[in-house]
Amino acid sequence: MVLAAGAGRRLRPDTDALPKALLPVDGQITILDIALRNLAAVGLRDIVIVVGYAADAIRDRVADLERDHEVGLTLVDNDRAQEWNNAYSLWLAREHFATGALLVNGDTVHPVSVEKTLLSAAGAAGAAGAAGAAGAAGAAGAAGAAGAAGAAGAAGAAGAAKLGQAGGRQADLILAVDDIKRLAEEEMKVVIGADGMITRITKLMDPALAYGEYIGATLIGAAAAAPLAAALEATWRHDPSLYYEDGFQELAERGGAIAVAPIGDVEWVEVDNHDDLRRAREIAARC
Repeated sequence: MVLAAGAGRRLRPDTDALPKALLPVDGQITILDIALRNLAAVGLRDIVIVVGYAADAIRDRVADLERDHEVGLTLVDNDRAQEWNNAYSLWLAREHFATGALLVNGDTVHPVSVEKTLLSAAGAAGAAGAAGAAGAAGAAGAAGAAGAAGAAGAAGAAGAAKLGQAGGRQADLILAVDDIKRLAEEEMKVVIGADGMITRITKLMDPALAYGEYIGATLIGAAAAAPLAAALEATWRHDPSLYYEDGFQELAERGGAIAVAPIGDVEWVEVDNHDDLRRAREIAARC
């Protein structure tokens, strides 16, 4: 799943007629191309794109994108994308993540190692959870199911089983986190508790207190779908300008367990402005 509904106002005039996801970063290769390429590379070929601002620009390219990346695309329209924030965008796609999904932001450039890290984290946690419940044979089966999730197209291949595990708790969401980068005010920061699960996710905190930065990629387990949808709805109804990460915070406050998957020393960038776009063009050539 790719969120690509935002207007990208800080990138004008480049985004006067294009969503950020369609900005070229490596010749004619766009941010969206890299996202689709990464998902396809780990076997995820049924892909949902949430569109909004300049949606027709993506709609007009669907056939070419499907051919170039050997994927099937489904578009979900957000007709409030220029008024409301992406908590609403993700909520609109709730039926599509009901059986599990790997979510990436449509304005982030990163290598496929991020997707592989998330799927590996799910596989390792699934194997550990099965071992606790059913012994070594169960562990092998769970590890195989998690591998199938990577090959077949969603975290849902692991069934309703929990995705992550830490400190005796199991998580239904796993977030890719950069725990190496030096943080400042703008980053989406996370704090984790003694059990390894996220207790706070926000930009509005002292960077010195944070474990790391959420980079805009999440593995959503099937068991998390309904609670996440409810948390997202509560979030946008409270304030439509809120981020989907605020929905993650709401989920955590409701008792949901959200794990982290550190991505290691990886080049990546969230493209919010022209400096970010220049950085994305440096990174994209090495992705």
